[in-house]
Amino acid sequence: MKLLNWLIAPLLALLSLTPAGAETIRMAVTTSFHNSGLADVLLPEIKADLGLEVQLLVVGTGQALKLGEQGDVDAILVHSRAAEEAFVAQGFGTHRREIMYNDFVLVGPRQDPAGIASAQSAAEALARIAAAGALFVSRGDESGTHKKERALWQAAGIDPTAAGPWYREAGAGMGATLNTAAGMGAYTLSDRASWLNFGNKGDLALLYAGDPALFNQYSLIPVNPARHPHVRADLVARLEDWLTGPRARALIDGYRIGGEQLFTFNAQPE
Repeated sequence: MKLLNWLIAPLLALLSLTPAGAETIRMAVTTSFHNSGLADVLLPEIKADLGLEVQLLVVGTGQALKLGEQGDVDAILVHSRAAEEAFVAQGFGTHRREIMYNDFVLVGPRQDPAGIASAQSAAEALARIAAAGALFVSRGDESGTHKKERALWQAAGIDPTAAGPWYREAGAGMGATLNTAAGMGAYTLSDRASWLNFGNKGDLALLYAGDPALFNQYSLIPVNPARHPHVRADLVARLEDWLTGPRARALIDGYRIGGEQLFTFNAQPE
């Protein structure tokens, strides 16, 4: 009997550990999503409902796509549509599924020395910053926010990297970039959720929003198991079903800071 117990006990221990190991996935997410605080709401509910542990790698969209290309994660949650569609077209992802959206906003010194609050478009707001030579802090990190910012400068007909010392690149995530802007009294582009959840606003204020060009869609992309057979496509499918279902809708639409809704759920049934 002692010999039998000696043989069975390690086997039972292994069996008890296997489900926990099998029910873990790695997902690369943007710093803006993480800074919003929504992950702290969603992840415990995912674990409770699905028994699924989602380990987040918090990076910019560009780095998240690279992690997906290399098969270092099972899925990515990012916000740069053109880059996402290219990722799927190149066979690195199986498909792109829209989950939720918010918008980008321009923040800056409360006194608004460049006068962007009265601008008629986001591109005009940036043109006013350039004309005034007012300090602007860019994320400069190939993130979705950085890609959007570059598109807006292009729409304004301005290359800020060649325009002078007023344009600074932080090379950092959204929280660090907002901290830099607050310390320098500079303008910057932020997603609304990160701005609302940012605690060190100092003299910064939200000065411009509302241009349709500032729309900010977040999408889930499963990494293609045909490229990387080790990825947990089955578990990602379960996560996708949950993220596009009624439980996620209630949590995403219900997430607020200071009474203001940070994201709007817009996943469509397949």
